[in-house]
Amino acid sequence: MGGSLVRPVVLILLMYVFLKFVVPNIPGSAPLPSSLIFLYLMLTTTGIVIFATLSRESKDAFFAPILNFLTGENIGAMQAARYGFLILFPLLVGWQTYGSTATSDAPPAENRTIHPAPPGEYTGLSNPVSKTPENIMQGKGFYAAFCSPCHGGKFDGKGPAARGFNPPPANFSDPTTIAMLQESYLFWRIKKGGVGLPIEGMPWKSAMPRWEVELPDEWIWKIIMGEYDGAHQSPRTWE
Repeated sequence: MGGSLVRPVVLILLMYVFLKFVVPNIPGSAPLPSSLIFLYLMLTTTGIVIFATLSRESKDAFFAPILNFLTGENIGAMQAARYGFLILFPLLVGWQTYGSTATSDAPPAENRTIHPAPPGEYTGLSNPVSKTPENIMQGKGFYAAFCSPCHGGKFDGKGPAARGFNPPPANFSDPTTIAMLQESYLFWRIKKGGVGLPIEGMPWKSAMPRWEVELPDEWIWKIIMGEYDGAHQSPRTWE
């Protein structure tokens, strides 16, 4: 394969690796859907083809390896590549077809209420604990002791026990989680845990413990302050 074709292929592969594996690890980012990755790769490929056909010389250099592969010129390595393609392409199509049509023993997807409404007595509660550096630091200490095994020491939902749960523990550093919620909502969820979810929220099957059994309300409010401060987020307010 000519060098003029190797560089575009390498560029497309690097773009795929960046979109698939690098972007999700950027703070504040989320994994990209496959359709969006495919769109970016198609745009990259289109740009490469346009750039490679700006002149007759670059066009001939770009398409020469492809024509050699299709027409059978340079029989040695090209012939081996054609036989490999002839064998692998039908296998790839068959594998893709089987994967999309075969029945699965996985349970069907369930509709989920992302933020089920809390009971009326928890709506609009204000944090009664003063927001002082001492209380925030103490809240972080409680968080480290009771919450970090699941939600992670970096508040990113990647604690040492996180892999054992599906759905995984919430990522507090994600701006679509606690930054969209009021402190009263977190107080309800921490206090009542998974067993306190209403019927419409049950598809979450949350493994959140019922912390009211072990933690006094004051500790829970301090944990909430520590979570927001540690995740560099602010609670949602009516204003």
